[in-house]
Amino acid sequence: MSLHSNTESTVVIIGATGDLTRRLLFPAIYRLYALHEWPDANIIGYAVEDWSRDKFLQHLEDNLRQFEHDFDPKVWTELAARIDYRQGDLTKDSLAKLSPKISPSTLFYLALPPQLFGDAAQGLGEAGLSTESKSGYRRLVVEKPFGWDFASAKALRERIHDYWSEEQVYRIDHFLGKETSQNLLVFRFANRFLEPVWNAAHVSQVQITVGETLGVEGRWQYYDKAGALRDMIQNHLMQLFTLTAMDAPATWDAEVLREHKVEVLRAVRGIPPEALSDYACRGQYTKGTIGDKAVPGYLDETGIPKDSTTETFAAIKLYIDNWRWQGVPFYLRSGKRLAARFSEIAVELKDVPTGLFGKPLSNWIVFRMWPDQCIDVVAWAKDPGLQLNTRKIVLATPYEKTDEPDYTAYEQLLLEALKGDRGYFLRFDEVEESWRILTPVLEAWKSGSPAPYGAGSQGPDEQNRLMIHGHSWRTIGGRD
Repeated sequence: MSLHSNTESTVVIIGATGDLTRRLLFPAIYRLYALHEWPDANIIGYAVEDWSRDKFLQHLEDNLRQFEHDFDPKVWTELAARIDYRQGDLTKDSLAKLSPKISPSTLFYLALPPQLFGDAAQGLGEAGLSTESKSGYRRLVVEKPFGWDFASAKALRERIHDYWSEEQVYRIDHFLGKETSQNLLVFRFANRFLEPVWNAAHVSQVQITVGETLGVEGRWQYYDKAGALRDMIQNHLMQLFTLTAMDAPATWDAEVLREHKVEVLRAVRGIPPEALSDYACRGQYTKGTIGDKAVPGYLDETGIPKDSTTETFAAIKLYIDNWRWQGVPFYLRSGKRLAARFSEIAVELKDVPTGLFGKPLSNWIVFRMWPDQCIDVVAWAKDPGLQLNTRKIVLATPYEKTDEPDYTAYEQLLLEALKGDRGYFLRFDEVEESWRILTPVLEAWKSGSPAPYGAGSQGPDEQNRLMIHGHSWRTIGGRD
């Protein structure tokens, strides 16, 4: 069966037989279709495997049946009628064969290893598939990582821009599609009581933590070259950092939002190489226990070289030299094989300036992403009894409802890309400013070794060097 461009738009997934498509993209498309949210768009899978359309559809169906607990054969039959498959490589002659199969409005999704992004963008451009007409658009969705360092990120951007304008490029970071990321913006800017205290006059510190219990889980070929700093902090955590620190935009416009995020990155104080140990820490997990299961150390994982110095934990401290945040430390950390799968943005307000209750009292405002999506306010109240003693209380506001549809970040971001809303996608200067900030750390970590930490722990003790006097890391897996 051959599908032609008789619908409003086309989504071409390049790398359609790979793990990203199987685990994330097609389940997201299936859920959108089941919820009647998928637009009038056909889908073409494109990959080097010499598969028939039937084999590709069976591959997708087998995975959906395995991972989608609400799999509906009727929904799949309807969606499958919109799906085609084409075999080919990334050369212009091969990609040009897609031309009669696609619509004037087409989105190309690069579900490829990062080293192939430039080849794919160039091949599509040379095949004439990046050229827009008055009757439609051409868009390119690129997954992270966007380069390997500042120089490679710049080179990738220049190669893409040989054929694609910046307005056509959608750099996807799935953390920007998460409910917590978007709720952070709404909660910050829709509530008058928050803005007066969201600054250096009242905030003592900000901690952003993304902890995993998983190890490399078969991704060793990529992960051992990347490490935690490149894999998580340079993209995901830096995005959460900019959303937390940015000023309020005048309008809810994609370019205004992105400009405000870039302003934050431009204002970040450079990390001094001579004092790097006070600003950055790395670790590598050793054997330990996750839950009740014994797990191997990183160097004993399949495929990992015995002398690898790749970090599986990274933490950095950043300062923003602007009026709002002068002097406030932002602590970012992420690691594998930690005590809990745990993600949060935690903002601590300064101690109440009184000795009325005999001890320092501060508040936390916490945006929790995992294990539950919730906003916590850690406050103080009277302890029941005859004495005027205080006790800590947590005011929790979950914003997930059990009867709401189960969306992931990919559903959100696919729809935004098809609509042409670029607010939740990265602009090239966001990427390059982030690499600029982290360059001293990457250079320093070319030598030496990460500190060991046991699997199932809070991470390496060396992370405590980053904390200024009076600060300490929040407990991974804790609530207050």
